[in-house]
Amino acid sequence: MENNNSLFTQIGGQDTIDKLVDAFYPRVYKDPELRPLFEGDMEEIKRKQRLFLPQFLGGPALYSQEFGPPAMRERHLPFEITPKRATCWLRCMKEAFVEVGLDSHPIGPRFYDKLIQVAGIMVNSPDEN
Repeated sequence: MENNNSLFTQIGGQDTIDKLVDAFYPRVYKDPELRPLFEGDMEEIKRKQRLFLPQFLGGPALYSQEFGPPAMRERHLPFEITPKRATCWLRCMKEAFVEVGLDSHPIGPRFYDKLIQVAGIMVNSPDEN
């Protein structure tokens, strides 16, 4: 049973997640800082994000049903995630928020704040000088 008070429900559910993912990943794949981290099949990466974000926002645990606990930091340790790359990731996400209207949605800032926290947790390497 879905929690009607979840951020997932409040932003519009899976339809909004799908639009956000579709707006976000083309930006990521075009970003020169991020492109080396995302060389796999974009459609498969988008599919996983479509499963993860609902769970992240208090909706159905789709990601865990297929892949087990998210453990996102551990899953990303093989990739060199620097503070600069985290900033680029957030910029791409902010642009995607604007494209799909989440920037002006009442819940948008809470959702984005959660992503800022995740980006910080994912950093596992220093920026190169």
